[in-house]
Amino acid sequence: MCGRYSLTVPGADLAERFDAAVPDDWTPRYNCAPGQDLPVLAGDAPETFRRMTWGYTPQWAEESFDLINARTETVDEKRTFADSFESRRCLVPADGFYEWSDHAGEKRPYRVAFDDERVFGMAGIHATWEPPTPGRQAGLGEWGAGGDDDAAAERVEAFAVLTTEPNDRVADLHHRMAVVLPPDRERDWLAGDLGKPELLEPHPGDDLRWYRVSTRVNSPANDDPSLIEPVDAEAGS
Repeated sequence: MCGRYSLTVPGADLAERFDAAVPDDWTPRYNCAPGQDLPVLAGDAPETFRRMTWGYTPQWAEESFDLINARTETVDEKRTFADSFESRRCLVPADGFYEWSDHAGEKRPYRVAFDDERVFGMAGIHATWEPPTPGRQAGLGEWGAGGDDDAAAERVEAFAVLTTEPNDRVADLHHRMAVVLPPDRERDWLAGDLGKPELLEPHPGDDLRWYRVSTRVNSPANDDPSLIEPVDAEAGS
């Protein structure tokens, strides 16, 4: 799975890497976590980053699902994801992701990143979900005045990261990994031109490394440069 990631580059570098406008208030993030509003590129507006909540709920749901991952093997088959896979794709930028590995009953966090710390795009899907409110029925508006404005305020635009089988490097840590797209296929993904077979192949991993980091990353409240620093010599490369 992919349950945390980092995106530590300045806004100007992020904009140059993806040829897309970045919000003026962007600041580097060292502990991107579920439930947070994070920058993504959506297929319907790939020239501008916009913030979405990490925790996907399909449009038809009557309650929040808050799903952070979708399995590539079944994303086009499950009702929860199929429509978004077909028509609402997004890119989730990152420069590393965290995985927790079990060592004698202790869960240790590790960060996986490219050797040169370059930014990459993870394949994602998104949807806009409107929580049901008292007095609303399917297909009907709000009873009383102000329904449309209230509904717009409650709408949640959220995303999930696609996962696949790990490459040989990440397999040492976890049985799943995020779908890391080759840079020259990112726009194909957004345009809907990249199918499931290509996504099932994990990034080869020859230029990936992993290393142990502080357990402070366990708490989403912690978000500072120390989280991406190695805590000892234990690493894989």
